[in-house]
Amino acid sequence: MPLIVTPTPPLPLIFGPFDPSGASNLPIDTVICARLGAHAGAVATAIHIQDTAGTEAIQRLAPELIDDQARCLLEDMPIGAIKVGPQYDPETIATLAQIAADYNALPLVLHLSPPPTLPDVEDIDPEDTLSALLELLLPQTDLAVLDAGLPEQWASQGLLSGAGADDPIAALHEMGVPHVLCCNAPLSADLKGLILYSHEQASQRWAWPASTVRAHDRESLLATVLASLLAGGLDPISATQQAVLLVTPMLDRTFHPGMGQRLLLQTTP
Repeated sequence: MPLIVTPTPPLPLIFGPFDPSGASNLPIDTVICARLGAHAGAVATAIHIQDTAGTEAIQRLAPELIDDQARCLLEDMPIGAIKVGPQYDPETIATLAQIAADYNALPLVLHLSPPPTLPDVEDIDPEDTLSALLELLLPQTDLAVLDAGLPEQWASQGLLSGAGADDPIAALHEMGVPHVLCCNAPLSADLKGLILYSHEQASQRWAWPASTVRAHDRESLLATVLASLLAGGLDPISATQQAVLLVTPMLDRTFHPGMGQRLLLQTTP
């Protein structure tokens, strides 16, 4: 039987924790990419002990191991974009920031989320970790994805500085990220949705279905779709417009595999 040779698909590279429940991050991110016709490379930065009810423990992986695995893939494959999911310590973030600097031609999607409250990470000051994200990784980010309440929370904690400190989104732009996609943002008195803030451009807004599963699962899904589209050559604004169209119907399909919360169903219909 002759070998079938096909064109190389988009190749995003995903950095994130390994969630064995398949709710978000690795390995489900690679499934999402495959649904979109992309082939994801993956670098685990931590391993969760987790089920559908929640996370019981987190084992962080050595930064040297993360660096070695990432560079093996980046030197071997024509990676088209990078997604960075939740990270738990400054050392790992510094490693990822150096990788991003060495491959600064690749668009970077950064999914920002609140730190976990677990004994495994009590030795790490969450403000130190967030400061590392904002100071080292955010300036190299093309598109940040986060809950709309986080920038105001960070501003109140004094973590956002500069002339735009009174406007948290302006402060994020000043820190170096040109595009900020806020989820669960108020569009009106009784409607929440997505708002894309692009530096020195008009914001764009979309309705966003009410959450039936954990909110961060939805944000992780959105960030993964964005990374796949950027790896395929779209610019951040076009990728966001396309991602909203792709992700919205995905939010309708959930299932209840265990004793905890419902999960987004990522198998093909």
